[in-house]
Amino acid sequence: MADGPPSLTVAGGVATIRFERPAEHNRIDPDDIAVLRAHLGQVATLSEVRAVVFRGAGDKTFSSGFTLGAIRERLDRDFEDLLDGVEQFALPTIAVLHGGVYGGATDLALCCDWRIGVTGTRMFMPAARFGLHYYPGGLRRYVGALGAAQAKRIFLTGQTLRAEEMLRIGFLTELVPRGRLERTLADTLAAIAQCEPSVVQSMKRQLNAIAAGDVAAAQARGDYETSLASAELKRRLDALSPKR
Repeated sequence: MADGPPSLTVAGGVATIRFERPAEHNRIDPDDIAVLRAHLGQVATLSEVRAVVFRGAGDKTFSSGFTLGAIRERLDRDFEDLLDGVEQFALPTIAVLHGGVYGGATDLALCCDWRIGVTGTRMFMPAARFGLHYYPGGLRRYVGALGAAQAKRIFLTGQTLRAEEMLRIGFLTELVPRGRLERTLADTLAAIAQCEPSVVQSMKRQLNAIAAGDVAAAQARGDYETSLASAELKRRLDALSPKR
């Protein structure tokens, strides 16, 4: 398949968005931002979709982010806004890191709810080496996910981190041998599929707000009380109850 913009496939209740430039380390072109927005917009209309998976074509790189030329000439607020949208997307999101992840692609991975990596994965954030002060949304995500000390380490040194260190500091949610990647992903997706979709979405929304320091959201009880009175809760509890 020729290199091109990110693709979207939907099968088995899963939407997969794949970066399609393996010969160029699955770089993200500025024109891809509109494509990614359109993909997410389409997925949001599909009631059968339970989760979104981001991955890269080939077997070497998840994504290398923007090229140097794109950073120089076309980096603007659009990329940050896109990633904020991924972070707040209603459905569970999973980044499958089957290879290297660099630059802005590391932030895209952090926008996802899970990051499953394989042995041999590496990451680095070269912004300071370029002389680029990274945009606020990305800095916030790094500090929120990894803590200030690790975020400073990554941004202020530009050092490469190996998979085991990515797992230790919390960048990776899970680290598996390459041969177990698809099985691990399938198990995670199957677990999501067993859960009540509306509750998954409402809890993700509230968890995101709590993580962002929203005190009112942390204390909000509306979604809890709605689910407590729902017919779906009764149905599921009845199904799990021992038969007399």
